[in-house]
Order: sequence, then C-alpha cells, then structure tokens
Amino acid sequence: MYTDLPEPALWDHASTLVDPDDFDEFWAATLAQAREHGGPLRLDEVDALVTTHAYDVTFPGFAGDPVRAWYRRPRGVAEPLPVVVEFVGYGGGRGHVLENLQWSAAGFAHLRMDTRGQGSGWSRGQTPDPWGSGPAFPGVMTRGIEDPASYYYRRLITDAARAVDAARALPGVDPSRVAVVGGSQGGALAIAASALTDVQATVANVPFLCDVARAIGITDAAPYSEVRDWLATHRDRAEDALRTLSYIDGVAFARRATAPARFSVALMDVIVPPSTVVAAHRAWAGPKDLRTWRYNGHEAGGPEDDAEAMAFLRQALGH
Repeated sequence: MYTDLPEPALWDHASTLVDPDDFDEFWAATLAQAREHGGPLRLDEVDALVTTHAYDVTFPGFAGDPVRAWYRRPRGVAEPLPVVVEFVGYGGGRGHVLENLQWSAAGFAHLRMDTRGQGSGWSRGQTPDPWGSGPAFPGVMTRGIEDPASYYYRRLITDAARAVDAARALPGVDPSRVAVVGGSQGGALAIAASALTDVQATVANVPFLCDVARAIGITDAAPYSEVRDWLATHRDRAEDALRTLSYIDGVAFARRATAPARFSVALMDVIVPPSTVVAAHRAWAGPKDLRTWRYNGHEAGGPEDDAEAMAFLRQALGH
C-alpha cells in the first residue's frame, strides 16, 4: 500500500537538505588521499565454465584498502568495450562468479564491486572493513556516525569512486565509455560515483541514502531504522549524526552529477520511501528520466528495470 506522500504532492517534493559548506572539499581531499595510497590493480583469470571471460579483481579503495570485484567480458570480442561498473545492495557482496552475468551477456564489459564489511546477507562477499568505530547499532548504518571522517559510508563511497578508476584501467575496456549502475544501496553508490568521477551514464534503481533526514522519520523499515534506533539511545548526538549523514546524502551528490541518468521509483516501497527518490531525481543536474513502478515495493521493476536499463545504456554508451 502507499505509505508516503500522495500524488501530486509526491512529484512536487524537493529535499530541504542543506549541503555542508565544505562538502566538495571533504570529498576532494578524501579521494586525493585514497589515490595517493594507490597500489596495484590485480587480475586473476577464473575458469567460470561459461562463454564469458571472468577475472578475480583486487583494486585499492579507501586509504588503499584492497577491495575485491569480479570483471566479466564476452569471449571472442577483440575491440575495447564500454564498461558497466555495478554496485551492490545493502547486506550483499559481489556474489559467486557465475551470478550476475547479464551485463557481459549483453555485450558489455562488467565490473561488479564487492561491498566492504557486508556480503554475508543475501549474497556473499570477500572484502573486510578493517576500520573500527564507536558504539554502533547492528548493521553498518551507524558505524562512525558521529563524525563524517570516521563514517562507514565515507569509506564505501570512496571504494565506489576508485572502482570507476579501476574500471578504466582494465584490459579490453574503452575508458571513454563508463557507466555506473546499482539498486538500493547500489543506486546510492552509483549516484555518488557519478558526482565524484567522470562517467558517461548512470542507472539508480530505487536508490537508498537520499534525503536521509526525511527517510529516517517516515519509515520504520531497516536499514533506516538502524539510525533511528541509534538516535533513540544517543539522544544528545542527533545533531552530529544528521551532520554526518548530510555528507553522504544522494541529494547532495545529485546536485553535482551531470551524466545522463535513469532512475526508478516504486510507489509502495517502505524500505526506500518514494519521496526520497523523487528528491534525488529532482536534484540531478544532468539529463534524467524517472521510471515509476506504481504497484511495486523495493523490488521495483525487477527484470523489467534491468531490460530498460540495458536499452538506456546501449544508447548512452553507443553500444
């Protein structure tokens, strides 16, 4: 059922988020530091037993931490291909090498980034998060939430930007044709990576972490409920937590993103309230489209979303 703003108020919603004064400097310094720590890009070919070349990739992420990924591309194709950099939803990891082959099957090079410190929920991962934090509610939403410098999503968003850097250096990739894609948490990372790096197209399906201050007050579903439950016991730290969240909010990143973008929103989504997606879409600074799934929840368009995203990227990347 519908639990957010009624139409037409939904389509008129704009976020009241005020960007931190040092937002751009914060992220420029974070990425500069990550790139200074560098480290080699490592590829080990894997026999995936399918008609796709598959590689186990390790690249340097936040502070040079090693981040795992899968790189897949079609066999028998010599020319450089456009590359799709994919980010994963909350609780998941890069998965098994035989999972998520649709992008390479569609003729794209495909880098699927692992998610540090997650990957033990609905799909597995192999990238630890070696950084500690203060007291946190179970999950990752409140790890280091009292300070943007120590916040978990500072590290994960940096990984996402560095994944784009790594994708451009992969063999068989056309570095001038890069897209970022993802759903939910993956959609949030796609928005952030699009703002922080030079990409040619963005797909953000039901993106998480947008208009966050609003979201934590209108849904009691996880993962946003992790923040609310932390605030319920850390009553005197609300201002600090909300300030930290403003540095990773998709609305702030959308205001700085100019690549052509395809968003999707599900009007019965209780995990990512639709008004928060509308706010990010409205803030997007480049060409954009919003696909609405009126009777769906967080699954949104499912395979229909995937098919439409493929068609969008074929056009955007000239493939």
